Amino acid sequence: METIKIIGSHSNSTILLGETIKNISKYIPNNAIIITDKIVNKLYNKDLKSYKIIEIDCGEKIKTIETVSKIYEKFIEYNVDRTSYICGVGGGIVCDITGFAASTYMRGLRFGFVSTTLLSQVDASVGGKNGVNFFGYKNIIGTFNQPEFVICDFSMLKTLEKKEILNGYAEIIKCSLIADSNMLEYLKSNVSQAINLDFEIIQKLVTDSIIIKSRIVNADEKEKNERRKLNFGHTIGHAIEKHYNISHGEAISIGMVVAAQLSLRRNLISTDEFTMIKNLIQSFGLPTEFLFDKTKIIEAIAMDKKRESEDIHFVFINKIGNAVIEKIKLTDLKKEIDDLC
Repeated sequence: METIKIIGSHSNSTILLGETIKNISKYIPNNAIIITDKIVNKLYNKDLKSYKIIEIDCGEKIKTIETVSKIYEKFIEYNVDRTSYICGVGGGIVCDITGFAASTYMRGLRFGFVSTTLLSQVDASVGGKNGVNFFGYKNIIGTFNQPEFVICDFSMLKTLEKKEILNGYAEIIKCSLIADSNMLEYLKSNVSQAINLDFEIIQKLVTDSIIIKSRIVNADEKEKNERRKLNFGHTIGHAIEKHYNISHGEAISIGMVVAAQLSLRRNLISTDEFTMIKNLIQSFGLPTEFLFDKTKIIEAIAMDKKRESEDIHFVFINKIGNAVIEKIKLTDLKKEIDDLC
């Protein structure tokens, strides 16, 4: 097992790579409350049944204030107080909701995660962003608060459908594009083994992704500057997610291609580099094109968390393995998207 530390302004987080859910009792007290979804509870109830469980539905549609309100009701039923411990066991949606509910109930409870999907292991469960959607806008209500621990049990990934695995690779590809060209070359050389969850390869890719993210978060926990680089592909991607029935990984893949095209238009990368990025994304079975309504996308971007008045912080790449943040006018971004799409 390998551990990685994230140092937060109010609390620290320990990422436990290769730990197993069977050892969950080492990290939470006997009276802990588990929040999980129906699918995960069915798969792992034998490891969780000694704890009080709050079971929620699955899917992006339940990532709402209404779901959090129902969790608060269960907290009251279970006599949760400020000494209680909350543990989210599931993918990104469960982790986001758990972190938000724990951070806001009685002004903050201790919490940790067992991350069950590739997407949550490399992204949602790591870094201390907790939130829910509102009127379809992604994570527009939320907190910055670090989980005390995150268990990344690689064996749990074997239960995932292929589409869920590919969702996670969108974020892994993103990490390589913004911070590690060697990782990108490793991805290119191991596509089929990575998709088939070869243990050595998946362990390396998850570990390298978390090292990248933890380094960025340790430098900028509250997303004032450096952490914005983790949003590469997300400005367009989140806007697509709002209006279309498409998964997070698929939306981010399309968003990365658009962001790479905009980087090419600025001469930050070459045509060959852009083609290589697009081909890599396609090799993982992820989409690179999507027919969308530009007006709807621009309207959604205008509500993005990265917006400041009439400007938005947009992430470009200026070479493979390096990202740059540029504040641009929403009107200029709209024109560029009009020209490009």
